Amino acid sequence: MGIVLHSSPLLWTRLAALVFSCVAFSVAVHGGQLHHGTGDWCIFCWAFSFSGTLLVILVELFGLQTRAPVSWKNFPITFACYAALLCLSASIIFPLYFVKGSPSHSTVHDYRIVSTVFSCLATVAYISEVSISKARPGEVAGYMATAPGLLKVCETFVACIIFVFISDPVVYDRHEALKYCMSVYCICFILSAAIILLCIGECTGCLPFPFARFLSAYALLAVILYLSATIIWPIFNFDPKHGGTKSRPYGCTSTYGLCVWDKLMTVAVLTAVNFILYLADLIYSTRLVFVSA
Repeated sequence: MGIVLHSSPLLWTRLAALVFSCVAFSVAVHGGQLHHGTGDWCIFCWAFSFSGTLLVILVELFGLQTRAPVSWKNFPITFACYAALLCLSASIIFPLYFVKGSPSHSTVHDYRIVSTVFSCLATVAYISEVSISKARPGEVAGYMATAPGLLKVCETFVACIIFVFISDPVVYDRHEALKYCMSVYCICFILSAAIILLCIGECTGCLPFPFARFLSAYALLAVILYLSATIIWPIFNFDPKHGGTKSRPYGCTSTYGLCVWDKLMTVAVLTAVNFILYLADLIYSTRLVFVSA
């Protein structure tokens, strides 16, 4: 088994992402003194990104792409996109919970600053990797390297964040309309995740219907469902006529992290974000000419 090493911008970008993510979680674990569950999430983001990038580099280093049980046209860019989103979330959450309010003249504060900086650098490196790997106009590439494929990754990631805020505590069980919104989030997440798995596993040809038509039909359905959720969720959470609270409660100012009202507002914003993503997905899907090698 020979080692194949081809110097390229993509390789150097992956090596940079590998180093930055490694430094971010190593420094945080060594001297960050993380004592909150949010810190565990940030550590997971950096460690997961580091491990996946190391795997991708080793597979390509030893030329094992053809032996991999996944489509190598789709897997690396899919992972890089998820890693970029994970590191971005850690770059936002970590300083809010661990840098803000901590003593500025302390060793622990310095460690946390270093982790934040390298998390931001890792985010830039992964975004650069996605930019280098994505399909160019007229280029034959895997579906996940196209704009609709990358949008699917963003859609599932935003849905996962919605699930976190909507279930801790459970805030969708007090009205049937809110349960409907929850069903919208679940249905669209499951279908988008299934599409990603089908592409990574190269199983799109096993479907009993044309994959391209299914993508367009699903994108249209998701736009309609998310449009309804974008309208319904704020009405039944912030309109006093439906038992909601229009203004932010005074008690939220003294709450560590996000209070329930903050989480409801975050879900409303993320629902609108996902609606925009699905709308862009629909536009791209109807225009995309997908060529399968």
